[in-house]
Amino acid sequence: MSADSTSAVPVSILASAAVSLAFILAVSFGITQDHLTWLMEVMPVVIAVPLLAWTYNRFPLTGLLYFLIFLHAFILIVGGTYTYAHVPIGFVVQDWFDLARNPYDKLGHFWQGLVPALVAKEILVRNRHVTGRKMVTFLSLCVAMAISAWYELIEWWAALIMGQGADEFLGLQGDEWDTQSDMWFACMGALFALLILRRWHDR
Repeated sequence: MSADSTSAVPVSILASAAVSLAFILAVSFGITQDHLTWLMEVMPVVIAVPLLAWTYNRFPLTGLLYFLIFLHAFILIVGGTYTYAHVPIGFVVQDWFDLARNPYDKLGHFWQGLVPALVAKEILVRNRHVTGRKMVTFLSLCVAMAISAWYELIEWWAALIMGQGADEFLGLQGDEWDTQSDMWFACMGALFALLILRRWHDR
């Protein structure tokens, strides 16, 4: 993947995706029962969409990455709508595998590692900050894990500030190892992106 190898995704497609997300956000806000938790959960989407629009002309991302970001945004919005511990599809998976808790939040953390790892890789490679493939992979993984760690710190700060009001945002579901497993799933997402999706992303 070279600095000039990325053909820009048409603006019309990205605009349609942004409008779709705005519509989904509006519907989500209308049906959620906890608007404060909803806002905290969807805030990454609210921040990311304008940021992607602002950087489009200077640094357009690959089509694959835009698509994955869209899916990640949808996952976040669904989590914000119901709160992660109560997403309906999560209960279905919980019953299938006889799990002790609703696992939907782990899907969110998997994508929390996957998407930042690919964003970091594109920046490192296309701006020629790093040339070695192994070092690009290592540093991209480090960036993804750093973002995951910061998110866990934000959850901790929210718990300190809001007290019991942060329970739904934290989504612990009684799991004392929730923070560690969240970061493990983020690590798995990053490794999946960097190893399994590598050839597709490079093309």
